[in-house]
Amino acid sequence: MTPRFSADLPMFLDDAHRALDEAHVGALEGLDLFDHDAPRALGALRASRVFELLVPAACAGRALAGTPEVAVSVRALSVTREALAYRSPLADSIFAVQGLGSHPIVLTPEFPGRSTILREVVSGARICAFALTEPEAGSDVASMRTVARRDGAGWILDGEKAFISNVGIADHYVVFANADPSLGKKGISAFLVDREAPGLSLEPVLMSSPHPLGRLRMNACRAQAMIGEVGRGLRLALGTLDVFRTSVGAAACGMARRALDSTLARVKARVQFGKSLAEQPIVQEKLAIMATELDAARLLVYRAAWCKDRGQAAATEVAMAKLYATEAAQRIIDQAVQLHGGLGVVLGTDVEQLYREIRPLRIYEGTTEIQTLIIGGALVK
Repeated sequence: MTPRFSADLPMFLDDAHRALDEAHVGALEGLDLFDHDAPRALGALRASRVFELLVPAACAGRALAGTPEVAVSVRALSVTREALAYRSPLADSIFAVQGLGSHPIVLTPEFPGRSTILREVVSGARICAFALTEPEAGSDVASMRTVARRDGAGWILDGEKAFISNVGIADHYVVFANADPSLGKKGISAFLVDREAPGLSLEPVLMSSPHPLGRLRMNACRAQAMIGEVGRGLRLALGTLDVFRTSVGAAACGMARRALDSTLARVKARVQFGKSLAEQPIVQEKLAIMATELDAARLLVYRAAWCKDRGQAAATEVAMAKLYATEAAQRIIDQAVQLHGGLGVVLGTDVEQLYREIRPLRIYEGTTEIQTLIIGGALVK
């Protein structure tokens, strides 16, 4: 399968994004939906040079026509994640977290060693992770319990982070901790923590679909450096999520399209009651709804990405895209399983794997419920 994702969205994507999309077809063809070997997926990502899209051109990233040299193109991220997720949700996840774990440094021009770190991010020599979530602090970031205290010229961290992607393959973690609890959430700060930092222990967490994900436990853990200054952490976290949240919807669209393609092949080949399933009106109705939901999701995603690239305030558009695309993809993939019949729940089939892969997207980077609060609040404001 060599799908083209962007040719049908000329209102939101320009020639640079279409060329990028076409380049991905060949560069990513080595990725496989059923390959859960993170180091192998990482090698394919390095070879494809997609990490160049995570860093602005002014910081050694890839230049794209129409994108300012100091910015990351949200449309390029979205085109890439749609293509990656179609082929390998594992590779998509590694790519996304590479961006999350490097963007706070992108947003901090005065950070020591910034240019070297970002060059390593672009080449894939350095793998990043983003450690914000805690066992008791998910959507409610203000309830964060991880703390930081000064120790001479440096900082010591104590606390625990949960559900952190790229655990075990990351070279550094951007860890958010409260450096001044008396200030409440205004004391939240960001720290660069090396994977070999004294006092840091990593614990893998087994998921329904294999991914490098786990816990960070910090017991008098020495940070490599603070990113920015005390109290800037929440701004860095939200600024990073603001750039990457739209692309979650794009990844959902990639998985949904893979499920739809697999289902079309299945219903055309499967014969029941003397004719293919594809000829049955009830099956055509289900396919029609799946295709329509996918198109609607993609329009919302690329509208949001277009708004972000134009520098517009687009919190509502981003929330709509993330909410609808992930929920619609779940419905599309569920229907794909149904149309595959018993084969749909057999290990080793596309749709069974996608059924497990899609579920986390409705949770991470802002749950569906949080997106509804953003949209509803904007409507009544």
